Amino acid sequence: MSNKMWGGRFGSGPDPIMEEINASIDFDRHLYRQDIAASKAHAAMLAKTGIISAQDAKRIAHGLDTILSEIEAGKFKFKRALEDIHMNVESRLGELIGPAAGRLHTARSRNDQVATDFRLWVRDAIDGIDAALAAYQRALAAKALDHADTVMPGFTHLQTAQPVTFGHHLLAYVEMAARDRGRFADARERLNESPLGSGALAGTSFPLDRAMPAKALGFARPTANSLDAVADRDFVLETLSACAIAAVHLSRFAEEIVLWSSPLVGLIKLSDAFTTGSSMMPQKRNPDAAELVRARSGRIVGALTSLLMVMKGLPLAYQKDMQEDKKGAIDAVGALLLSIKAMTGMVHDMEPDVVRMRQAAGEGYATATDLADWLTRTLKLPFREAHHLTGRIVAEAAAAGVPLDKLPLPIMQAIEPRITKAVFGVLSADASVKSRTVYGGTAPKNVRAAAKRWLKRLKA
Repeated sequence: MSNKMWGGRFGSGPDPIMEEINASIDFDRHLYRQDIAASKAHAAMLAKTGIISAQDAKRIAHGLDTILSEIEAGKFKFKRALEDIHMNVESRLGELIGPAAGRLHTARSRNDQVATDFRLWVRDAIDGIDAALAAYQRALAAKALDHADTVMPGFTHLQTAQPVTFGHHLLAYVEMAARDRGRFADARERLNESPLGSGALAGTSFPLDRAMPAKALGFARPTANSLDAVADRDFVLETLSACAIAAVHLSRFAEEIVLWSSPLVGLIKLSDAFTTGSSMMPQKRNPDAAELVRARSGRIVGALTSLLMVMKGLPLAYQKDMQEDKKGAIDAVGALLLSIKAMTGMVHDMEPDVVRMRQAAGEGYATATDLADWLTRTLKLPFREAHHLTGRIVAEAAAAGVPLDKLPLPIMQAIEPRITKAVFGVLSADASVKSRTVYGGTAPKNVRAAAKRWLKRLKA
């Protein structure tokens, strides 16, 4: 039996394998709210322009509301034979209101319908991601304010580099999340156009008011080109790109949490809430939440790569390949939202070992740059010469097995006679971070001010 929604040209039904590969209801059912909202807006416009009667439009709207209630109550029976969310909804609408349901699809194709529904879904997803990222930023900024004075080692190449503050380190991720939110906001602005009225690819001969459903659905305007409207999946690609970058940022922080919480490093502790044990080794406390965030970034980046490969060779306009746009995007958005919430929870949960952090900040001759800067600033040496002299002094300290601030002054003076005891004022980790008062630097007063600015901005 042919499909009653589109089967006039066909004398028999599809092969079971065709039905299996063609159906998308297993994942595009997630778009049911958007599909019903877009259909109600379309029906209202058809009535306003006199294309269908007001009575039919009223029946359609009432039937769609009933279907929405059935789906949300878990009473709606999705049928794979009907392929997708659009035809499942339309079929049920016909059962509820009879022939008037057939008027809903006037001047509309599934091509502009799905493009509209998915733009609405992606827009809603972006709003959810933005709210989650804002909560993540608030958690980071609050923790940064609490630890504006907590000194820790800063690293390059995973080697001790210079002392920083824990608050300063956390605020780096606030800045990253801000750029992530900016990318999502940009994507939202660009996608916020309504494809309804574009038809299958060429528009329609019916006298539609395309601006009416666009306004009703919160779009800024209708799309300007019918071919582009149904063929475009830039809005998904751009959103997935923002998802991928945000996931990479989360993964980098997750990796640090894994490293910091290791007993070998011991810079932070996570509670039972965000760790798991071992089925064999009773002493274990594993940072599984962080590890899973780190792993999920692969799924999110993979969704972007997959859709890029789908789209790269498609001529205009709609191709069935584009059905593959939803499953990966829906999964990626869900994975990102869960990752953001997990990281937010870990930020609230983590407790730095302040004593260990301060100790580690002074290891590895992390204040060597402060010594070189002192030689440059006080003795007016060229920095390259100061750098060379500092290297020799560090070598002496390493040979003696002492930190720089414990190296006897005569040993330093044997390398550079003009060094005075004033040099010891810059060689501690605390002195180092306090000196970094340049805008964007790690000085505690900078961190406090930046954290307060962010908390005020995020509250607003």
